[in-house]
Amino acid sequence: MSFESLKASIYLLLEEMTNQPEDLHQLQEELREKIAEFRALGMPVPDDFIQAEKDLSRELKR
Repeated sequence: MSFESLKASIYLLLEEMTNQPEDLHQLQEELREKIAEFRALGMPVPDDFIQAEKDLSRELKR
């Protein structure tokens, strides 16, 4: 998957998190998988995606 395709898929996930907060655990797992894809392909992970994963993790610990 290309860098732009991965970025677009993560932005869609982030939008889903806003629209479907009841599915946050599933969305968190999908976000982690997409971030892992970036790393596996040797691509830099955008800071906002890393921050979103951290924020989501904190939110789910409440």
